[in-house]
Amino acid sequence: MLDTDIADTSSCERRSILKANQLLLAAILVSAMGAPMDTFARDKSMVPFLHRMTAAAELPIEGELPSFGSASGWLNSEPLTAANLRGKVVLIEFWTYTCINWLRTLPYVRAWAQKYKDRGLVVIGVHSPEFAFEKNVDNVRRAAKDLRVDFPIAIDSEHAVWRAFKNEYWPALYFVDAQGHIRHHHFGEGEYELSEMVIQQLLAEAGIGGVAA
Repeated sequence: MLDTDIADTSSCERRSILKANQLLLAAILVSAMGAPMDTFARDKSMVPFLHRMTAAAELPIEGELPSFGSASGWLNSEPLTAANLRGKVVLIEFWTYTCINWLRTLPYVRAWAQKYKDRGLVVIGVHSPEFAFEKNVDNVRRAAKDLRVDFPIAIDSEHAVWRAFKNEYWPALYFVDAQGHIRHHHFGEGEYELSEMVIQQLLAEAGIGGVAA
């Protein structure tokens, strides 16, 4: 079908076309993973999995990685810059140490940092405080030690990095490819399987093999 033909179809028809394309892509992904195509056709339990696979495969460029130059300090690392992170896949998490929602995500982020650190993944925690006492760097350092947050931490006490990302949430995850493009984001808890699949895809795009779970 030509583009002009698509433009003439109804919104409902366009959605059907897009859905069909997504299902086709999901089927191709399943086939590539070694699952029989007839399994895709008959096993309805695979639909949620295929949806996640399709979502992970479609990663548009959402923007460029902003500068960390406005961070007031760093823990667990020398200051990092967008320039010296080129060639690495970067996962950035905005957090504050009293946030229960962030605390629930920490085991997953910590596991990804450990699992993929030798594959080219850099995890950066941007600590943007909610309350005044969380601006105290000694408090942040103590909490990071107690909670075993051993990946680089950008201290963002005045929310300057937060504003550079136009962020509004704790926790917030931003996934950056090796060229410095933001390719995916997630706000709040959940979607851990999808998040790890995004990490794997960005590492694969960067030429890193053997990153499947």
